[in-house]
Amino acid sequence: MKLSHNRLSSIYVLDQDRALDFYVGVLGLEVATDADLGFMRWLTVRVPGDDKEILLEKPGPPAHDPDTAERVRELVSKGAGGGWLGFQVDDVDAVHAELVEQGVEITQPPTDMAYGRDIGLRDPFGNNLRIGNITAG
Repeated sequence: MKLSHNRLSSIYVLDQDRALDFYVGVLGLEVATDADLGFMRWLTVRVPGDDKEILLEKPGPPAHDPDTAERVRELVSKGAGGGWLGFQVDDVDAVHAELVEQGVEITQPPTDMAYGRDIGLRDPFGNNLRIGNITAG
């Protein structure tokens, strides 16, 4: 078997319009796809110029029945949804200052780590994000 990397990841969000405000309006990503499939809205974003997309997926059909979707929503809102995203930047401290100014929840201020310097934050739903300048492989 020979596998290759998929260009799509997903993260659960509780409100896709609010997710757009955060991921596009605050973080500066761009909409890749916004399609009404009838049974769900297929909404992806990406770093401008990148071909890797992030599906901003709302818990529910077709993946979840109503009870499961509610449990997933509860876990996501507690920061325990299992999803996280990581982004690379040149200036972690400048990005941190911008995010603080915009009222983003910072879970870890800029910190030097063995792999580089990064910060931790949460999106409006509780998902964990890391933004860093990774210098070690």
